[in-house]
Amino acid sequence: MLRTVFMGSDAIALPLLNWLADEARPLVTVVAVYTQPDRAVGRGQKVQPNAIKLWAQARGLPVHQPEKLTPEELAQLKKYQPDVTLIMAYGHILRQDFISAPRLGTLNLHTSLLPKYRGASPIQTAIASGERETGVTLMRIVPALDAGPMADVERVAIAAFDTALEVETKLAQACVPLLARTLPKLAEGVLGFIEQNSASATFCRKLAKPDGAVDFAAPAALLAARINGLFPWPACTIEINGQPVKLGLADVVLAETGHVFSGKSGTLTSPGTVLGSDAEGLCVATGQGVLRFRRLQRPGGKMLSAAEFSRGFPLAPGLLLVSKPMVALVSDQPFPRIKH
Repeated sequence: MLRTVFMGSDAIALPLLNWLADEARPLVTVVAVYTQPDRAVGRGQKVQPNAIKLWAQARGLPVHQPEKLTPEELAQLKKYQPDVTLIMAYGHILRQDFISAPRLGTLNLHTSLLPKYRGASPIQTAIASGERETGVTLMRIVPALDAGPMADVERVAIAAFDTALEVETKLAQACVPLLARTLPKLAEGVLGFIEQNSASATFCRKLAKPDGAVDFAAPAALLAARINGLFPWPACTIEINGQPVKLGLADVVLAETGHVFSGKSGTLTSPGTVLGSDAEGLCVATGQGVLRFRRLQRPGGKMLSAAEFSRGFPLAPGLLLVSKPMVALVSDQPFPRIKH
């Protein structure tokens, strides 16, 4: 039986934890859980435990929430005599002494098809970059960012109208078959690893609210991908009549559909100009093609379909929406660590 320590802080790990605690027995026993300290959340900023802590408490497991990984925490980790540590969305960078403490090492479940999208926001960035496939990679932890050798991947399709919410749900479920294939091999000592091709690596970064800016001079396809990828957070936002309006879903009006609004197409008028509505949403000119907002939300309201939104918040054709510069989400080099 693999004595397993789990380190994670996000609800995306709940399906794999349920599998480890139920179906995976007697191959695996979770002996302890490490997660982030309780944080203030929501509008009321009430301090609350995260979903991983609640899961561990419900199972009667020891829970550790260190603000920093100190030598005392390392000594405690070793007392559990773990065979393996599994990590997913933990939020701490592990030193080598923590990485090497378990008998079989420390493995990470990273939500991208490595070496693409190493870093803090692989789900959102893959969607925002127009990818049609992503996945979960099981890899060994090394000191360099998400650069460890890989054991296996579970691939997941990104559908046309998937936001980060839908893709995260798919990836959470994808962890189960991935571990079901690999943990028995790990226990038998036959799980193989291959090195990543670092020359093909790309990097993403921690997202911040300013990443929700929209520059209508960009192509419609790029904007639709970014709007969908950054929902629900930080969420792309536009300003209409002085009010911030959150965008929840978008797509591109294909040229072959022949959309023409008041004699203007998206290539013949200023980027950001509201062109009108069709059965699917609100259409806006961009630097290349027509962008269609399918879901919008005004301050204090609910996320609505474009048709519902327009009933209480009509947007006249010809209205020019203000563009704001967009910062790159991907680089071929690691982003500097910035405190937002």
